[in-house]
Amino acid sequence: MEKENIPKVSFLRKIFIFFLVLIISIILYSYFIGTKGLVVKEYSIKNSKLPDSFQGLKIVHFSDLHFGSTVRTPELKKIINQINLLKPEIIFFTGDLIDKDAKVSKDDLVELIALLNSLDAVNTYMVKGNHDFINSYEEILKNLNIKLLQNQSELFYYNDNTPIMIIGLDDYLNGKEDITKAFENYSEEYYTILLTHEPDVVLKLNDYEPDIILAGHSHNGQVRLPFIGSIVKVKGAEHYYDEKYYIDDIPLFISGGLGTSKYPFRLFNHPSINFYRFYNK
Repeated sequence: MEKENIPKVSFLRKIFIFFLVLIISIILYSYFIGTKGLVVKEYSIKNSKLPDSFQGLKIVHFSDLHFGSTVRTPELKKIINQINLLKPEIIFFTGDLIDKDAKVSKDDLVELIALLNSLDAVNTYMVKGNHDFINSYEEILKNLNIKLLQNQSELFYYNDNTPIMIIGLDDYLNGKEDITKAFENYSEEYYTILLTHEPDVVLKLNDYEPDIILAGHSHNGQVRLPFIGSIVKVKGAEHYYDEKYYIDDIPLFISGGLGTSKYPFRLFNHPSINFYRFYNK
């Protein structure tokens, strides 16, 4: 009997199938694995202006929770537990509490408030992000034990009579930031931490020189590629989007964030929090 001729798959078709499988695999990985886990990024900060009483100060900085996106109650429990395990003296949240496009029930909000109120630190501060202009946000604030800074400054004392200054800007993309008002009590004698959601607002600081700037918003790209980095830059983080910069010797740290925005994927960029240890020598 003659062998039946079996048509061979063309080389181009093999290439097409390979890339199709690759793309599908990347999408599945980015959704099911890339958005899970929690990375703690540790940094040592040295500045001679820091009072002796703040030597070894521990700060946790987290951002872009986007609750209701890829972060729901189970994920938030793990995040809060990890933050508390670090035993920080101060906790900073730099905006985007609830994703504005997410469907969040009243029960979800109760859980969210309870978990955020279980953060264990001497003080916890937050600023608004561009997703934080929804009705549920204002309802949450009424029951939240976190200090919201809206173009305000506050002196923070710890074990001494010499404080540091914490300044929080309102949201830049919504046109709510007022740098002059925020810095009206600013003095160079105080070690000063500036909190902002969008990092590109630093282009408007002019002559104001905080000692460190903590921001969010960019998610460090959310989707990154090896040797390339961020492939999508969002408004408000077009100039500054990676995890660390120096602006005229002022360190700018941008949190990679916890949730997702616009698309529920993370690639080479797991959810993360920043953990800083401060020293004056």
